[in-house]
Amino acid sequence: MFKKILKSYDYSLIGVYLLLCIFGLVMVYSSSMVVAVEKFGLESDYFYKKQLLNLVISFVAFLAAAWFPYKAFKIGKVLKTLMLLVIALLISVHFFGSVVNNAKSWIDLGVMRIQPSEFAKLAVIIYLGSVYSKKQAYINDLNRGLAPPLVFLGFICFIVFLEPDFGTAAIIFLIGLIVILCSGINHKTFLKLAGMAVALLVVVSPIIYLARGHIFTEVRMNRINAYLSPFQDAQGIGYQLVNSYLAIGSGGVKGLGLGQSVQKLGYIPEPQTDFIMAIIAEELGIFGVAFVILGLAYIVLRGIYIGVKCQDPFGTMIAIGISSMIGIQAFINLGGVSGLIPITGVPLPFISYGGSSLLVLSLSLGVLVNVAMFNRYEEKYKTKKENDIPSENMSNNRNFYKM
Repeated sequence: MFKKILKSYDYSLIGVYLLLCIFGLVMVYSSSMVVAVEKFGLESDYFYKKQLLNLVISFVAFLAAAWFPYKAFKIGKVLKTLMLLVIALLISVHFFGSVVNNAKSWIDLGVMRIQPSEFAKLAVIIYLGSVYSKKQAYINDLNRGLAPPLVFLGFICFIVFLEPDFGTAAIIFLIGLIVILCSGINHKTFLKLAGMAVALLVVVSPIIYLARGHIFTEVRMNRINAYLSPFQDAQGIGYQLVNSYLAIGSGGVKGLGLGQSVQKLGYIPEPQTDFIMAIIAEELGIFGVAFVILGLAYIVLRGIYIGVKCQDPFGTMIAIGISSMIGIQAFINLGGVSGLIPITGVPLPFISYGGSSLLVLSLSLGVLVNVAMFNRYEEKYKTKKENDIPSENMSNNRNFYKM
């Protein structure tokens, strides 16, 4: 049985994940070595070593998640423990958190810092998938089926929004919405849900107007203005985006060569984080950009395929939810770097420097790989075994993987 399980893993998905992580590690070193010395007075390989440690921890977490049966998350005690832990972390941020980039989003544990809102993304996917998979018989009943989990989703988004981290709150909401759309609801229920959302927006619009000074802060407005007219204030609010354009443009097709970026010499602030793609474009050209985009696209599309093929509604929602999380984050990051959308500070999945982001993405991909493994195992071996045994024993065999 152990050999059959190993054969059932999606090694193409694992391979692409490892390639992106290793490529990201190389680019973190290349993009951060000047910043580490000139800006922070550290050794040139400081961020590389930190990211290497992050990668080792994240890979161990990936292996654990890939081996842990995803169906166990449906067990009440496991799900409640997970959600209580995430909520406790999100609330504790407001009391014990550290402020980074104008948001109180981090908890300093001494040896490392964690960002609870990153873990909330995966927790929301697991929670909504678990709850809605149990409500399939009455999924189109708004009161019994859809409403209770929506309240929880709104609560999580509100806590993250108060950090304030509008970008992450919006990502969590979009991920939750996609999981709901894949939960099995029909178009009539979706239209009712959309109508309720519009009505809620109308009700809260006066509150938004009164609190506009706290919501539309100077920092957020500067990001929007920089997106609309970056060259009007190229040395001010448009500085980061303009230099990103210069990096992408100077890279061309072939790039300047690995380690030869000019914009990382202090022109792009902390280029190892959310603007790392600009350095990739400058140093490796269109080939480096294509490698990252195609790798991320493969993971997203493969995840959606796994979700569509999965016979378990819980597995389907988890697979599509994780795929959408990676796809949304990649789009927001690449859109910000290229000027398609305002800059939000969202890291590029598996590539950007950062421990919490890489850890959560690795955990998420591990869960996705586990869903794929169970699905392939049941297709190859369970179905074959059912066909080989007498019909009177088939009912017992069908319950082999049920939890």
